[in-house]
Amino acid sequence: MASRHLVDEELLGFLDMRPPIQLSSETLEATRKGFLDMRAQILAGFTPLPEIEKAERYVPGPKGAPEVRVLVFTPKTVAAPRPAYLHIHGGGYVLGDPDMGEPNHMQKAQDLGAVVVSVDYRLAPETPFPGPVEDCYAALKWLHANAKELGVDPARIAIGGESAGGGLAAGLALLARDRGEVAIAHQQLIYPMIDDRPLADPHPYTGEFIWTHDSNRFGWTSLLGQPPGGEGVSPYAAAARAEKLEGLPPTFISTGALDLFLEENLDYARRLTRAGVPVELHVYPGAVHGFDMVAESRLARQHGRDQREALKNALRG
Repeated sequence: MASRHLVDEELLGFLDMRPPIQLSSETLEATRKGFLDMRAQILAGFTPLPEIEKAERYVPGPKGAPEVRVLVFTPKTVAAPRPAYLHIHGGGYVLGDPDMGEPNHMQKAQDLGAVVVSVDYRLAPETPFPGPVEDCYAALKWLHANAKELGVDPARIAIGGESAGGGLAAGLALLARDRGEVAIAHQQLIYPMIDDRPLADPHPYTGEFIWTHDSNRFGWTSLLGQPPGGEGVSPYAAAARAEKLEGLPPTFISTGALDLFLEENLDYARRLTRAGVPVELHVYPGAVHGFDMVAESRLARQHGRDQREALKNALRG
């Protein structure tokens, strides 16, 4: 059922300029090139913040795997030890890199007085599960092990990401809990992609824009190496598959009322609360997947404030 009449009016121009992503084996290369072109446009118009130092590092990867590239953003004027935020970019598990988010990373480092580390994990289908989440775990371990050098308080490390990045963050939180090597203070799951199983009764108004059912199926198939919804899928790949959510860090979840992931996000928030995990949940009316890319819209500004305040409260010393 068409949902355009439910979309917030400030987002309509964005949707007219940005049709739904049509992902397939045939279109993946061209779509990736389009993302690189978009990244170049974003960075061409961006002036780096002078008080934030940017560094590129290569950290030890998972056993038998290549090193993991990370971008590190450090506020020069904030005394150590600072909190840290490990960021994981989105892109349906098959697209994107941390460079596109540089303006947001710098702004977050300045607003929070935190070291922001963004992970350049390997993409599917070339690297299926568990490669991407293990890359993120390697970056988390490096951040924790090198906290003193980075001027970070190891007790104040948060993780988070958008879409597939939120899915990887949710899987990473489960992995960190179960391995018991690094304690995570907070997780931010921004319209996270966390459940490969198709709904028996799909929502009539979600998934029309930006990220659709077809692209979602391609992303999950690429990550899992098999069609989604089958048996034996690890919760570290699809966090909604986890049977036990006890012991996870306090969680911020945000999603749009028209986002394909609305119902899986609501259900995960409900299950977290039933496991005794503190949850802050936001559902933005009229919002589609990626609505916060329309940075000057009312919804994006409200989301930014909500996200920022949750992180500030979680990482307060």
